Amino acid sequence: VNLVSVFALSTWTFTRWTMIAHHTCHGGYDRCHPNKGRWNRFKFAIGSTWRRVCDWLDWMMPEAWNVEHNNRHHYCLSELDDPDLVEENLVDLRSMNIPLFAKYAIVFFNMLTWKWFYYAPNTYKELKLARLRRQGKEIPADVHPEYAVTIKTLLTSGSPFYSLWEFVSIVAGPYLVIHFLLLPLPLLFVGQHLNMDGMYASAVKNLVLAELFTNFHGFVAVVTNHAGDDMYRFRNGCRPFSGSFYVRQVTASVDFAYGTDLCDFMHGYLNYQIEHHLWPSLSMLSYQKAAPLVRDICKKHGIPYVKESVFIRLKKTIDIMTGTSSMRWFPESYEKKYLEIDAVAEAKKRLSSKSSTNSLTGLRTGASE
Repeated sequence: VNLVSVFALSTWTFTRWTMIAHHTCHGGYDRCHPNKGRWNRFKFAIGSTWRRVCDWLDWMMPEAWNVEHNNRHHYCLSELDDPDLVEENLVDLRSMNIPLFAKYAIVFFNMLTWKWFYYAPNTYKELKLARLRRQGKEIPADVHPEYAVTIKTLLTSGSPFYSLWEFVSIVAGPYLVIHFLLLPLPLLFVGQHLNMDGMYASAVKNLVLAELFTNFHGFVAVVTNHAGDDMYRFRNGCRPFSGSFYVRQVTASVDFAYGTDLCDFMHGYLNYQIEHHLWPSLSMLSYQKAAPLVRDICKKHGIPYVKESVFIRLKKTIDIMTGTSSMRWFPESYEKKYLEIDAVAEAKKRLSSKSSTNSLTGLRTGASE
């Protein structure tokens, strides 16, 4: 085992997801990258296993992650329909009548395994739900689509959306076989040629350890973005890009330390979570430029802008997961009032658009006469 190799492999997996796939799938390079055939949100890593291998091979199926993250999470942030709402997903652990150290042990297990144990099966569930909605099919009354699907679910009660075999063969299997078995395979023959037994086994060990570490790294940088006793939850959905929408992106997200390239790199540029949720399709460097401006605007208008060390946020997230603290509910009266303001603004916008269309039609009619 080589710890330098483990760290390098882990960082490769982490940054390939958080810095390349994440921003590409959001459209961060749609307009600025010259290769439109690959670095485009509608083409990157989707359509075939080959494209997945070439662009972004991970436990999650890219098409499923696009639905779960880009759609459901970003446009239902901290609502019950948000599939990444930590407090809701860990409700069973929060309510368990077991010693606190046992809860910490369960959380630690999740930190080392969450991408394949929780994230891959749950993102695939969201893809299945999206397909049902597009087909106009109703979800059975006894099925709760908001419940997370995990490996535990597939091994025990099963999922109404897909089987364990389907998940393994389509979602997790390609990454498991290619990354852990085929990728280091040349070292088996190199080791035989050089009379160095164990090269292949050592490579597999390094990959497994790197997988554990990249899960931990990803947990710290990703799961902590919207959890803590100073983060807000919401009762109702809101119109995308409305006033309520933008307030929610700020009050239900947290930034970590930022500003230098090394710091941002180790955070996978997810330390600009507030700015990312305001403008998901920006490139990474644009967040560096936007952050100070957003912070000043929030200060001017009295909107809470939370920026803390990722390790402080990790502690606050673990407190939410174990039930030692809870998230805040956005005041119901304010939530309703803001939604009413959004509805009025939308009505005015439509009326203005209709008036502009009528005026344009009149000008064209007059010109033709």
